[in-house]
Amino acid sequence: MNKKIIWIIDDDVIYQTIINKLIQKSGVFSTHSSFMNGKEAITTLNNILEIHKEYIPDIILLDINMPVMDGWEFMEEIKRIKSKIHKKIIIYIVSSSIAIEDKNKSKTFIDIIGYIPKPISVDDLIAIVSN
Repeated sequence: MNKKIIWIIDDDVIYQTIINKLIQKSGVFSTHSSFMNGKEAITTLNNILEIHKEYIPDIILLDINMPVMDGWEFMEEIKRIKSKIHKKIIIYIVSSSIAIEDKNKSKTFIDIIGYIPKPISVDDLIAIVSN
């Protein structure tokens, strides 16, 4: 199995620390990058599309509620630049929100594969890669 590139987009520093340890423990990812909001991730993605297409993520774990650019705004930006991305990016919403509106809204984006409640586990990460 080829190891995947995963991005974490979440403003919670404690969650970032935990998920990075789980990613390392899972052993199924070649690299991972963390971003504090959607704008940082979109800026990086646009730069990668220009220079280093091999670093486009395979999987993104996206929080909904963040400052600067939230998860929904990030998804709108992905729609705008999708034609430049020549790779399928699997996106999961990972959120502590239990609001049914958020789960339903996630289903309106074709690129969002699923909605995973926090906390995420090593088994969740392995399952994501297996799909």
